[in-house]
Amino acid sequence: MNPEKPANLLRVLTMNLWQRYGAWADRRSVLIEGIRALQPDLVAFAESIKTDDYDQVADLLDPGFNVVHSKARDPNGMGISIASRWPLGDVQEVDLSVTPRTAGFPCAALMAEVIGPDPIGPLLFVNHFPNWQLNFEHERELQTVAAARSVEERIGQSTQPVVLVGDLDADPDAASIRFLSGRQSLNDLSVCYRDAWASAHPDDPGHTFTPTNPLVRDGEVRGMRPFRDWPFRRIDYIFLRFGAHGGSALDIKACERIFDEPVNGVWASDHFGLVADLVKPTV
Repeated sequence: MNPEKPANLLRVLTMNLWQRYGAWADRRSVLIEGIRALQPDLVAFAESIKTDDYDQVADLLDPGFNVVHSKARDPNGMGISIASRWPLGDVQEVDLSVTPRTAGFPCAALMAEVIGPDPIGPLLFVNHFPNWQLNFEHERELQTVAAARSVEERIGQSTQPVVLVGDLDADPDAASIRFLSGRQSLNDLSVCYRDAWASAHPDDPGHTFTPTNPLVRDGEVRGMRPFRDWPFRRIDYIFLRFGAHGGSALDIKACERIFDEPVNGVWASDHFGLVADLVKPTV
């Protein structure tokens, strides 16, 4: 860890790895160098590969991380993962198979208790991975409510910080995202999470899945048209749960896109990632 990093700062990174598509050997090198330069404390990966023969997370991160993987995986071993420099306590996986249409996709929410050191303290880290299909916002609403309800049931009246991140496959106007940000209720539940990007960059759309990236502009995956026609552009998030009066044990200090430029002509993924610095107030 960077010795200059303040003890009251928590650095969180979220990234869709795009499995091992494209020029994986080149992308792997860019990801390894970039992630290690950022020195995150907590990492959430979407579309990470875990099989009997290969662990993509262990391949990319240095040995100082504690890693957990979702049990929900597709036939290629694709799912989600969490990594923490600090010890992990109880880990829970929320099944997000909410309708028959979700079958065949490893939708899940992975929730891990992180035993953070003082002054950060313990927190709940959630990697949320709903369905991606354009016409599945109904499912994403049900899935996001299921994840949020599981969080509420788990923490109760505790003031423990909750950081919820991931590739949510919906833009800020979608009902699932409006629900998370406290702008509407769904299924008799309301919550409020602060969007780190919107907090740090209120006038910047912050697109993370955009045709400025040639892997989006020119790529075809799953037999679909090139993703340049995809209507949702800011779909990756870092959220911090707020209480009834807007307070949280952590403040949002900064949030930036990562891997949003090529390195020697190599794009790390079809998604841009996000990194946020969260701080525990000292007063």
